[in-house]
Amino acid sequence: MADYDSALNNKVDRVLTKVDTLDVGVRQVSAQVAHVGQRTEETMTQLADLAREIAAFRLENERAGNVQRATTEIVGVEQKLQNQYGHYNVVRRVALGILEGFDRGLISDSQVRGVSEQLVMETPGYWLAPVLVAMRAWWSDDPATCERAIADATRRSPRHTALFLALLLRRQGRGDSSLRWLRHYLAALDPASLGREFAMVLECVSQGAFGPAGVHMIAERLDIWREHLLNDESAQAAQVARWRQELERYVGPSSAARFPRLAEVSPQWPLMDAGLGRAAAHDRLIATYSAMANEEITAPDRLEDLVDDILDSLVRGYDDEELPLRRQHAEFAAIVEHNGDRAAAQRALETDLLALDKTLDYLTIQSEAALNPGKLGVSRATQRTAVSSCHDWFSRAHAAYSAEYRAALPQNVEAVFEGSHNAAGRVFQLPRWAGSFTRPMEHLEADLNQHWNRAAQPFIDGLAYKWGANLIGPIAVAVVGTICGANTSPVLIIFALIAAGIWGGVLYAQSQKAAQVQQEARTFLEKAKQDSIQQLRAAGAEVIDWTTAFQQADRQESAVRALIADLATAGSNATPYERRVVGGGAQRGA
Repeated sequence: MADYDSALNNKVDRVLTKVDTLDVGVRQVSAQVAHVGQRTEETMTQLADLAREIAAFRLENERAGNVQRATTEIVGVEQKLQNQYGHYNVVRRVALGILEGFDRGLISDSQVRGVSEQLVMETPGYWLAPVLVAMRAWWSDDPATCERAIADATRRSPRHTALFLALLLRRQGRGDSSLRWLRHYLAALDPASLGREFAMVLECVSQGAFGPAGVHMIAERLDIWREHLLNDESAQAAQVARWRQELERYVGPSSAARFPRLAEVSPQWPLMDAGLGRAAAHDRLIATYSAMANEEITAPDRLEDLVDDILDSLVRGYDDEELPLRRQHAEFAAIVEHNGDRAAAQRALETDLLALDKTLDYLTIQSEAALNPGKLGVSRATQRTAVSSCHDWFSRAHAAYSAEYRAALPQNVEAVFEGSHNAAGRVFQLPRWAGSFTRPMEHLEADLNQHWNRAAQPFIDGLAYKWGANLIGPIAVAVVGTICGANTSPVLIIFALIAAGIWGGVLYAQSQKAAQVQQEARTFLEKAKQDSIQQLRAAGAEVIDWTTAFQQADRQESAVRALIADLATAGSNATPYERRVVGGGAQRGA
């Protein structure tokens, strides 16, 4: 019997050893499961970060390629411009040089004759070359040659030739002749299809370059055109839309960094962010257009200098033939300027390219002179006059702009909390909770707290050890062993009870581990809940800050309306040379 007990004890010891080993294994597996869960979450986070980095790299690489290609294309377009139209620049420089040289008596008739005739042969089709011949013939008192040259220039470009001669004669004090050419120029124009050089007419009006009689003649014609074009509601709508596009340039940047919690938890944030950015445009508009309205514009001391400036702009302006290449150049330059971002470049070009169209209607030229003076080559004074003429379109566009961003604001701002959390190696899914900031904050916090508790408690309870199911095994062993031992040998009863006890010990160890995991999950979820409540509280404070910022920005809308009303009269001041009479000397006075 002693031998039998010793053997039984040895077997029990081996079983206990295996149970200990099994318990250690269970603990290791539990730790590894928790570790795997944590590593899985870390891996998913790393994969998401890697995906973002790859996307950012691809975008950066794509934009770098866009910049490189655009830079190469710019060089090619510039070479085409130089090869095809570089000789036009020579004619332009010579024309300006002849005007300056004759004024100062630095060039001879024979020099001008040789150069002008050579340029006529080298630039067939370009209107300015025969004009140089006409200028030389006029100063040399050669009417026959002058008439032939003017006829040839008029055939090449009647608009440019007539306007150039009107300005040239005005510069030389030939008022009546200047007005005749000006009348000839205006009579040949179609207000629905004006050349880009018409911007120089607006320049002359704003500066009074043609004197009172010329300004009156132009003003009468412009009034007729304006009345005719404004009868077409679509024409007005097009100008309002053009000014509406201009307002988009003044939209402020995103303020997500200023309101990070609100941006994170509120689904209405994109609308709120857009509304604040659009309201911020009012301050920018005030800064830009107030500076224009208050700017002191200094005119040249002599009328001749003013006309020279206008002639310079007319001569240097792109010829119609060049415009397609100039448009390509602008498109590629915009891509480089926006670091390869084609979408941003296209948005910038939507308005800029309009000024490079071959022909524009009168209303559009007015708007472009106001919004794109550099593209049309007009001065700040002309820009201010054009803005004055366009004030009604500006006002209507601004009113629509303000109404649109106000109407787009959300009527209800909510906070939303949901998502997955790795709680002690287990994934906890928080159901969606939404609360409106129109409710008191203490109510929102209590509601969110209860939502977390309702969702977290079943999850935590689910981590509790299942004693009922797990005790079936050891109890069954004890009962079966007892029954069998009673019928055969009492030793079996002892063995069954020992095995059941060992099994129970293992289960107890597992229950302790489960209780530990349960407590870790409870602690983690409690912290996550408190973080959510803190986020909710911070977002609520940011709603108040955002409302204050928006109201401050939006209040400036009335100041912009008042500024536009002031701009309506900004172009009605007396022009610098309204009463100048051109004489014949360097000291021509008022």
